[in-house]
Amino acid sequence: MSVVALVPAAGRGERLGYGMPKALVPVDGVPLLTRAVQGLFASGQVQHVVIAAPPSDVDQVHTATASLAPAGGAVHVLSGGAQRSDSVRLALEHALRVIPDTSIVLVHDAARAFTPPEVIAGVVAAVRDGHDAVIPVLPVADTIKQVNEVGVVVSTPDRAGLRVVQTPQGFRAETLRAAYSAAVAATDDAGLVEQNGGEVHTVPGHAHAMKITTPFDLAVAEALFCGGQE
Repeated sequence: MSVVALVPAAGRGERLGYGMPKALVPVDGVPLLTRAVQGLFASGQVQHVVIAAPPSDVDQVHTATASLAPAGGAVHVLSGGAQRSDSVRLALEHALRVIPDTSIVLVHDAARAFTPPEVIAGVVAAVRDGHDAVIPVLPVADTIKQVNEVGVVVSTPDRAGLRVVQTPQGFRAETLRAAYSAAVAATDDAGLVEQNGGEVHTVPGHAHAMKITTPFDLAVAEALFCGGQE
């Protein structure tokens, strides 16, 4: 039974200001997407990675990732959709059609390129242990305020029960297929499962799984992971 990772990477990443898809922005000369795929395979749990790439950059993405798969594995590259959810749906449909023994599906953001392999392995292990949906999380360090439409604070949630969500998010293949088949909406894939009546389990995340979205994030990643300090 195969573990398949879906990587929605069709976003343009304007906030990084590189004039190229965010997934192809380099960190110390290596694209974020390449680093993310390397981490997935380094976990020792993933056999296939399905990348939803910008339609204009499918060949470039294939060139950057095709050689990363271990023996018996493969990288699949296809054109992504207009929205992240469209890309995940297309990648999931491809996986279930082309890799018929798919049993566990991960959805991973290329922008979390430095997610430690042990976090990925932990998510897969929790799904194998019987959980339908699993997400890596971190405690919330900051005080959180809920505000209304004019910016006035209306409540202060207890942060003890709050978590920051990372990726990869892991699912039984049938659980994610059912969530995407339902007419629901959410801000992440686990949210789709929640909206569809499913239970989502959590495992510890890691600070290195930071999401690289802005030039500041990119500078932090360069300093932490490419300067001999990791």
